[in-house]
Amino acid sequence: MSTSLDAKARLGLTLIAGGAVANIYYNQPLLGLIVAEFGDRAALWVPTTALVGYGLGIVGLVPLGDALPRRALIVGQCLGLALALLAVGLAPNLASLALAHLVVGVLSCAAQQAVPFAAELAPDASRGRIVGQVMTGLLTGILLARTASGFLGAHLGWRPVFLVASVVALAMAGIARVTLPHTAQTHPLRYRALMLSILHLARTQPVLRTASLSQALLFAGFNAFWATLALLVEGPPFGLTAAGAGLFGVIGVCGAFVAPISGRFTDRRGAKPVVLGGSLLVALSFVVLWAGGTWSLLAVALGVLLIDIGMNGALIANQTRAYALVPGARGRINTVLFTTLFVFGALGAYAGSQAFLLVGWRGVCAVGLAFSALAVIVAARDPHPHRHPPGGRST
Repeated sequence: MSTSLDAKARLGLTLIAGGAVANIYYNQPLLGLIVAEFGDRAALWVPTTALVGYGLGIVGLVPLGDALPRRALIVGQCLGLALALLAVGLAPNLASLALAHLVVGVLSCAAQQAVPFAAELAPDASRGRIVGQVMTGLLTGILLARTASGFLGAHLGWRPVFLVASVVALAMAGIARVTLPHTAQTHPLRYRALMLSILHLARTQPVLRTASLSQALLFAGFNAFWATLALLVEGPPFGLTAAGAGLFGVIGVCGAFVAPISGRFTDRRGAKPVVLGGSLLVALSFVVLWAGGTWSLLAVALGVLLIDIGMNGALIANQTRAYALVPGARGRINTVLFTTLFVFGALGAYAGSQAFLLVGWRGVCAVGLAFSALAVIVAARDPHPHRHPPGGRST
């Protein structure tokens, strides 16, 4: 592609990725305040509708980036986000609040438009590094959204958080309009054909299947851990508050900054050693958490660091090699990858929660170790080449 990805566009995509995905996590530290106003059912419906909406957006909207100009899609989604977030902040009842959160989730997949846009515009030799930079923004947005909304909510209440977020979404639309290059419509496919082609990609691209499976297994273990961490540290012997439990997310930010490093290494050495190394780190994290997680906060902190570094490092490598397969289908490739991640992530969260209730913390570690060990096996037995022809198809 002739359009270049300059520093201004890279920064814009990084900010948009982090700012968009943050919207589906703002509600989590505010649930106590929301429940106090709308009742106990809000604790289920509000976070669930946001995440379900995000999944629907990945399946239904992200593939449109392969058929329509991505800058226009991102600007449109950010403008829609501003309206949906305003509706959240002004919601008069639980039904309208849940519906607005569903729309927020759908439109927040603008974050998943930003990443394949970066891969599309990046030079072949530095695609991993640039994808890693944009993913740093996305991962940081996930990790810091809870901290920011919790702080604002404690001082201003829950509604002002979403009113501020609405203004931020408007600013993101402006950033996209000013910083991102215009790209022409290159694949004028009808929507039905576009969606059917997703299944064709999953069936005909073995590298995409391998990348999706190995990363999904890691994501399952990741979610088993994060779904139960608060239960561990808020109970004996630690007795932390919810705010104290949330601080472990700040440690995870260190893991987010491994993304550009992973991308550069993938550009030089290929994806397989990075994915294998990341999988081994995640497995090691569960060994550390098994050994010391029930009595040492230092061991828990080390486990958080290892699991985030391993997970994020492998993710960048898997994304980079997947995006190199079919240059005109990066949005649909993203859909295959992240839909698989969401399915396994939900499975991991359920398995981890059940293990904690039935066995305790070491049951969670066993679940996480099992998933990550399977990821190690998939990475080690990967029959595909370490590298692919730049910008070409897999063989």
